[in-house]
Amino acid sequence: MAFYESQKSGLGVAFAEEVLATIQRILRLPLAWPTISKQCRRCLTKRFPFGIIYSIKQEYILIVAIMPLSRKPGYWEKRTGQ
Repeated sequence: MAFYESQKSGLGVAFAEEVLATIQRILRLPLAWPTISKQCRRCLTKRFPFGIIYSIKQEYILIVAIMPLSRKPGYWEKRTGQ
């Protein structure tokens, strides 16, 4: 968020709002996005090059990572115990 805000005033807030909107889409339709590992799925943000990695648990959805798409795939896997 700080990076985007340093690029243009208000862009950091726009990034945070986009992440929250993406999480809301996940909460409404958690099975709508493709699996990327045994336990996790990924939903892409619409405006910024990020994916939200999440796992569906019995009583909640765990956000594992807010991942820049330029980052090495799978870096977040150690967070899930996979």
